[in-house]
Amino acid sequence: MGSKFNKELQTLVKDKVISPELADKIEQYYATRDIGKPNKLFTVFGIFGALLIGSGVILMLAHNWDEFSRTIKTILAFLPLLVGQFLTGFSILKEKSKTWKEASATFLFFSVGACIALISQIYNIPGDLGVYLLTWVALCLPLIYLLRSNAVALLSILLSTYYALEIGLWRFRDNTTPWLYIVLFLTILPQYWRLIKTKINSNTLTIFNWAIPISITIALAAFIGTSDTLGFVMYITLFGVLYNIGRLPVFRDLKVFRNGSLIIGSLGTVICMLIFTFKWIWSEFPDNPNYNTHEWYMTLVLLAIALLVLGYSIWKKGWRATNLFQVTFVVFWIVYFLFSTFGALPVILMNILVFALGISAIKIGADKFDFKILNYGLLIISILIACRFFDTGMGFIVKGILFVLAGTGFFLTNYFMLKRQQKISKQLKDLQL
Repeated sequence: MGSKFNKELQTLVKDKVISPELADKIEQYYATRDIGKPNKLFTVFGIFGALLIGSGVILMLAHNWDEFSRTIKTILAFLPLLVGQFLTGFSILKEKSKTWKEASATFLFFSVGACIALISQIYNIPGDLGVYLLTWVALCLPLIYLLRSNAVALLSILLSTYYALEIGLWRFRDNTTPWLYIVLFLTILPQYWRLIKTKINSNTLTIFNWAIPISITIALAAFIGTSDTLGFVMYITLFGVLYNIGRLPVFRDLKVFRNGSLIIGSLGTVICMLIFTFKWIWSEFPDNPNYNTHEWYMTLVLLAIALLVLGYSIWKKGWRATNLFQVTFVVFWIVYFLFSTFGALPVILMNILVFALGISAIKIGADKFDFKILNYGLLIISILIACRFFDTGMGFIVKGILFVLAGTGFFLTNYFMLKRQQKISKQLKDLQL
């Protein structure tokens, strides 16, 4: 407890604001409140320290690696693994602090990967990168729950995403689908849910809130095979899932920048919808698409999840709390499967939808007095106007007028919003006086 705080307590006692007994109780309370709680900065340094120690050991061994016999190489390959297991067991049995557990779990995580790689190299065991990553992550998943390790969970998300891309996207000789990525991802979800229930406003959860939707968004590309046209539908539905997850009541009190699912879902939805405002994209779709593919079945699963999350949100908060971004994927499905062959009609409908999304964002920003959301809506409309600049036959004077109007709209909307906010603040101040 700081000396400044002690001085303030003594001042309050001297001025007879509080009694000496109460001052002693306050001092004891703050002195004992944080006992047993992990130091967050120390935890971060512990994790990085484990990484640096492991890297340093590897570099020292690598310098003289060729001079060692095969037996010595094998011992050295298993030595970090044994040390990591000892530290991990020590942390569990002695019920050490969070810093100890995170550091030992991180060290053991990289020890497992190094041991697998070294043994494969020493004994010339054949294999590919995808199998290596899968084995590495699968062996380390129990650490997440044995040590409640958030660092291992994040590293597992990273390597699982790498595995999905390696198996499903970067292998040009086959069309393997990384189904095991889904298993790995589902295995990590309980740790994420535990953080939501216990540390909703923590920085750790914020990192997870971004890492998980980014991983899903990237990995989904690995599941798109021969049915490329369904890939757009898959992504639009996925962004609907993410946005509706971000709108769930459990995330209601989070600041926007902490809600990665909401931001990625919103941005992804707008970008995909803007693509479908062009004529050329609709001509790329086949007249008789093949629906007997795993892409179609995955799209149906994503649709079911999106509808369930949307239905739950409506059940909890009602129709009036639902905005256009939440149901955009439903509108797209209707246009895509019912009106895609009606000439220019789907293009017109998509332009109207994107314009409506911009208006919806402006309304949300105005209702919340949030300039970021307000300008986001204005930006959507401005980009839509810019897109039409390239594929319409309007003259430059008309296009210039549209841009001037868009810029004027930016200025006036922000100006009136600011004046309204100042007026309400003044009224509240007058009421308080």
